[in-house]
Parts: sequence; C-alpha cells; structure tokens
Amino acid sequence: MGEASLKKRKGEDNKKEDGQSIQSHEPQTMSLQKEVGLISGICMIVGTIIGSGIFVSPKSVLANVGAVGPCLTMWAACGILATLGALCFAELGTMITKSGGEYPYLMEAFGPIPAFLFSWTSLLVTKPSSFAIICLSFAEYTLAPFYPGCDPPQVAIKCLAAAAIVIITTVNSLSVKLGSYLQNFLTAAKMIIVTIIIVSGIVLLAQGKTENFKDSYKDSSVSFGSIGLAFYNGLWAYDGWNQLNYITEELKNPYRLVYVAGREGHMLKLLSYISVKRLTPAPAIIFYGIIAIIYIIPGDIETLINYCSFAIWIFYGLTVLGLIVMRFTRKDLNRPVKIPTIIPVAVTLASILLILAPVISAPELAYLYCVLFIGSGLIVYVLFVYFKFNWPQKISKPITMHLQMLLEVAPAEEVTE
Repeated sequence: MGEASLKKRKGEDNKKEDGQSIQSHEPQTMSLQKEVGLISGICMIVGTIIGSGIFVSPKSVLANVGAVGPCLTMWAACGILATLGALCFAELGTMITKSGGEYPYLMEAFGPIPAFLFSWTSLLVTKPSSFAIICLSFAEYTLAPFYPGCDPPQVAIKCLAAAAIVIITTVNSLSVKLGSYLQNFLTAAKMIIVTIIIVSGIVLLAQGKTENFKDSYKDSSVSFGSIGLAFYNGLWAYDGWNQLNYITEELKNPYRLVYVAGREGHMLKLLSYISVKRLTPAPAIIFYGIIAIIYIIPGDIETLINYCSFAIWIFYGLTVLGLIVMRFTRKDLNRPVKIPTIIPVAVTLASILLILAPVISAPELAYLYCVLFIGSGLIVYVLFVYFKFNWPQKISKPITMHLQMLLEVAPAEEVTE
C-alpha cells in the first residue's frame, strides 16, 4: 500500500514485442504515491514470512505426526516445498510483470474464469481467514500469562482477537504510513521473540539437554491424512514465499489485488475506491476486517489454518500448473529466470496431494465450506461477469452512493492532488 498523495502523471504504454515479458498495463494517469520505503518493504516481507505461524504451527505439526523425529522431517520437507514454490513464482514474476500475484498468471495461462475464482476466493476466504488467524494467535498468546496452568477461555480469546482486528483495520484505514509504522514495530517484536527462542534452544543443546531427540521416531502416528494436515500447519509458518510477487509491484506500482481484479470487472467497484482525505484503500480494508470478525466467531486457529491452506494450495497448484502450460502455449515469452521443468511438476504433484490427503483421510466441514465458497464464485461469474446482469448494480447503487459519501471514498481516477 502507498499513501501521501495521488498524483497525475504521464505514462507511456508498455509495448509487448515477440519474445518479451508481458508488461504491466495498469492505468498510468493516477498512482498512489509510494510511502513504503526500503526498510518498510523489507519489514513487510519478513513480517509476512515470520508471522503467527511460527508461534502456533509447531504444536499442531507435532500433534499430527506424534513424535519429534517425524516433526523435524516435516519441517524440512515444508521448507523444501516452499523453496521450490518460490522458484516457480520467480519465473512467473519475471515472465509476467503484472500486479496482483497469482491473478495475472492464471489469467494468462487459463483465462478469466480461474483468475476470477482466485480473486473471489482471496476476497472471501484466504485474506480474511489469514487476518483472523493472526489476530486469534495474538489473543491466545497475550492471554496465556493470565491463565497459568490452563488454556484461556475461548470467549476471551475471540473478544480480544476481534478488538485487535478493529484496531488494525482502523489504523490502516486512517493512514498507510501509520500502518507501516505498526508493521515495523510488530516485525521487530516478532524478530526479538524468535531470536530469544533460537538462542535459548542453542544454549539448552550446548548444555546437553537432548532428551527429546532420543528415540525421536518412537510412538509416531504418521498416516496419509496426518501428513497432509502436518504440511498445512508447517507450510502456514512458511507462507509468504510468494509475497514478493505482490510486494515488489506494490513498491513500484501500488495496485494490491482489488485494483487489478477491479480493472477486469472481477471485483466490487466500491472495494477499489480510495479515501479522498487519507488516500488509503479504506473500503477494502474495512471489508476484510468485517469478514475476519465473522470467521473468528465459529472458528478456532487450527480449523481456520486447514480451511485457509486448503483454498491456498488449490490456487498455488493451479498457478504452478499454469507455468508448465505456458512452457508450451507461450514459448515466445522472455524468461529471465527459467527453472528446470521438474520443479513445477513436483510442486504441482505436491499440491494435488496436499489438497486430497486431508479430504480423503480426515474429512471436515471446513473443506466442504471452502469448496462451496469457490463454487459460488463460478455462479457469480456466469451471472454478473459473463452475462453482465446489471440489475443488482441498479438495486445497490443507492447503497453504494451512500457508503461512498459516508466513507468519503472515490475511484482513484476521480481523486486529485
């Protein structure tokens, strides 16, 4: 995100020649002036990768495999898979230099329907549920010292998590610079905590306290389904390896996903509006906050991680499959980074296993809800994007106008300096 001012600027169209990368074609008349500098950019990347997952995932990974040995093996495997996935996205990001992460890759490889389903799923599933997980984790660890010897009450956790969502939503809606400062502070705090944990572990190992590593594979309970769930939790801690495809474009040309999808007519127009006074994407931020609060009411951390990871890996796998497809359908594209084909093949196969394993061996309603949400996006696409039924827009126009005046927001092209 970027703030300070919206400036009119002259832009030249990026011409695409045979053998060249697909360049970004975002509108060049208006742009959110960049307030996210180098330090803030680094903190955003580090803060994304070193997030709540590193504090909540270890317990769940160990619980799913039952012993320290398989647990450490799972962590190594998750790290390898995340690295291979990052390599795939490095090729995609240098080949298709458009904003929006997976969205333009799916659009280029498979067309508008998978791209729309990705933006729909991000809007209703992955982004809000990730936000909810982070705030639930914060609430659980904040309350833990006040309840020694037992778990904090779920009501207290959910109330504190909801309060955190409201505060973070308010801060980011008021000022991107203030939100950036908050991000920097929280990233520094997480780095300090992680450093303390690492140093403490090294000291204990140096003192010879290695009892947990003796017979480390004893009493393990590894199964097809438990491996999938362990991967979900482990990969949740590593999640962020694909965020550079969002962040680098954010720093150079600030359009997060709602703007790119909105340009294609794949997103509610109101969500791409900008605050006239504060120049922040307030509607999108507030929308994510509301959906996140809805998620924390019935959900817990582990269920939400499984729910979110299931959806994420559907589109990770589809995106990497698109990389393989474009090796044959878009041979003309320039590829500054080109990885061996075996890598995207391996990531695609791993994605299929991650999607199927928990559903087959440990089915939960969360997976059904996720599939229903994604499927409902297909219905929305057919009715309102393909056939362009406009009666809902006519009905909702007064509401949209009222919200536009209430929130003092407007399309970016209408906002002047």
